[in-house]
Amino acid sequence: MKKEFPATFLWFLLGWLLLNILQSAFTGVIYDEAYYWYYSQNMAWGYFDHPPMVAVLIKLSSIFFNGELGVRFMSTLLSAGTAMLLWKLIEDKTKKNYIAHFFLLLFSMVLFNAYGFLTLPDTPLLFFTALFLWVYKGYLNKPSWPLAIALGLLMAALMYSKYHAVLVIVFVILSNLRLLLDPKAWVAVLIALLAYFPHLNWLYLNDFVTIKYHIYERPNHPYTFTGFTLGYILNLIANFGLLFPFFYWALFKTKPRDKFTKALVFLTYGVIGFFFVSTFQKRSQAQWVIVLCIPLFILTYTYLLQNAKSRKWMVRLGVVSMVLLFYARAWLIYQPLFPPKVFETHSKEWTQKLEAIVGDTPVVFENSYRRAPMYSFYTGNQSFSLNNIHYRRNQYSIDSSEANIQHKKIAYVTYYASSGDFSYKPIGKNSRVFWGKYIDDFKSYRKLHCFIETEEVSLNKKNQILKIYNPYNQDIALSHIKLNVAYLNDYKQLKETKPLAYKPKLNGTTFLKAKDTTQFIINFPKPKEDNLSFIRFSIAEHNLLTGINSESIPIKK
Repeated sequence: MKKEFPATFLWFLLGWLLLNILQSAFTGVIYDEAYYWYYSQNMAWGYFDHPPMVAVLIKLSSIFFNGELGVRFMSTLLSAGTAMLLWKLIEDKTKKNYIAHFFLLLFSMVLFNAYGFLTLPDTPLLFFTALFLWVYKGYLNKPSWPLAIALGLLMAALMYSKYHAVLVIVFVILSNLRLLLDPKAWVAVLIALLAYFPHLNWLYLNDFVTIKYHIYERPNHPYTFTGFTLGYILNLIANFGLLFPFFYWALFKTKPRDKFTKALVFLTYGVIGFFFVSTFQKRSQAQWVIVLCIPLFILTYTYLLQNAKSRKWMVRLGVVSMVLLFYARAWLIYQPLFPPKVFETHSKEWTQKLEAIVGDTPVVFENSYRRAPMYSFYTGNQSFSLNNIHYRRNQYSIDSSEANIQHKKIAYVTYYASSGDFSYKPIGKNSRVFWGKYIDDFKSYRKLHCFIETEEVSLNKKNQILKIYNPYNQDIALSHIKLNVAYLNDYKQLKETKPLAYKPKLNGTTFLKAKDTTQFIINFPKPKEDNLSFIRFSIAEHNLLTGINSESIPIKK
């Protein structure tokens, strides 16, 4: 161990680990973490938004601790493991003289700091990228069947972490096309597919809901250079903080002299280029390029070891960056620090406010897959997110959580009311007031699925056939539902919702039969706008706002 990791390195690593454990314990969970904690309450091979690795981490963490650390403990260990792998991936023997520089550079990467303790899909993505590259480096030096098997399992682990991981695999292969002639490499791919089969099977059984959402259903906006492309460029800078010039200069100056360095360069340019091109279609998020932290760190630290002048400036800026990031970490914990904006890590306060009002009554949050799990995490009480046509589908749309609150008295909290039985104000001076009402016998049918047999719909065609599948175990009276059609633009943004005229194809039909499909004759109402591209069918039940009951269906032009 001491030969691989000097004592000084291990002391720094211990400091990094303890810092992240303390940060985890004293920082409130963010909304996304609460959502993934909700994943972990019902373990599965897949979830609406992501593969299951993030849920696995939280489940494992909960074995050792409760509360926030019970969400994040495994993330702190993976972060320390990533640092160890990065150290092993640096071949320069002079690195033992610059251990402090190693950790200073590590600490300067903004999102790497965040993923040192937060549990998000990118946390295991970083670790498995580093581990994959380390095993791949060993394979390049001495190919063997054990390493090929390990590569296969790691490719599956990457894909279980986040779908973006496919870029890591693809660009490493593109950097060394001779792998396509290597039988061991093909066996590695086969092993990866076999290990990934449970998730692929989950996708199949759930009608590829995750893929459909990310590729087809996610709402978008018209392209603007500032909001899309420039925003992406700023994300590339923000990921590496004040030291970003060193990272990109090191990339520019690196001339690949071996297959492993070539893989790092291909991976970096490939990810940057892929998401740059994607900005002309959709807005990017800062964490989408987080995987760059691994190859760019290796290239940058190697470059700094060989360039004393750059190393000196890196130390100066790195110290400033470290101070700022320490302050940011404190700001996450201690609310009164400047800036006075209250961050979501202080959400425990509003959950306690609401619990004081409603007690242990289950709470249904309209259009908030974020607040529902946050409330359950901090109160231990039952909650649910009911999604309507103004929002999007999420994990609550496909799991069994809707059944858990049927026919119960619930507290219904909504964005769209200005009065009710009670109100509460979340954190922050400028936060809006939420109103709620009690419903004694809650009933919702958000799993009703509407579909037509054509790939496109013609708004002018008369007497078209609509099918509604009822997945519930009970019949649903037609008098209890209202059918609507939502009109969407090119970017799947909701423009208008109108009641839809319909009648059962079979005379005398008064119910949607349980576990059965009922056919209706429909005629579309004329929308106010002409420039529309998609429709969605939407069902309202028991005076609730109309739901999301179909995919987005193209309008025939």
